[in-house]
Amino acid sequence: MAESDEGAAGSAVDAMNTMLEQAIPRAHQMGVTFLEMRPGFVRASVPFEGNGNHFGVVYAGVTFTLAEVLGGAMHWATFDASTHYPLVKNLSIEFVAPGRGPLSASASLTDDEITRMRAEAATGAKVPFVLAAEVVGEDGTVVARTRGDYQLRPYGR
Repeated sequence: MAESDEGAAGSAVDAMNTMLEQAIPRAHQMGVTFLEMRPGFVRASVPFEGNGNHFGVVYAGVTFTLAEVLGGAMHWATFDASTHYPLVKNLSIEFVAPGRGPLSASASLTDDEITRMRAEAATGAKVPFVLAAEVVGEDGTVVARTRGDYQLRPYGR
């Protein structure tokens, strides 16, 4: 990535972290932080400290939140935020292993899916999309997998 691209990517991440603090204060209080955002790809993390439960692993609601906010970040990284906003319609989660430390989650969309979504959004339509995410521990252990049904919804509809 060229230096100017890194700066643009960094400012998008900074803007998204500021937006998270303002729009979803509880997620910000958990320490959810976006690390990487580019068209078709987003990654975020959350610390263990302050997010543990009564038996010493990351609380399930924190794991869920880390994965769920990826849909909004994907919207801001990939689509026209002046015409549509992101909406989660459903999110299912499979807890695979205990999260015993800091976690990160990432999700991606294919180029074909992005092309489809942009074309549908250009007509002013509500645009459904599915976002699969994996939540992993520092050692690479998969902690959870999610499947989110999201929608790009035009303003005023």
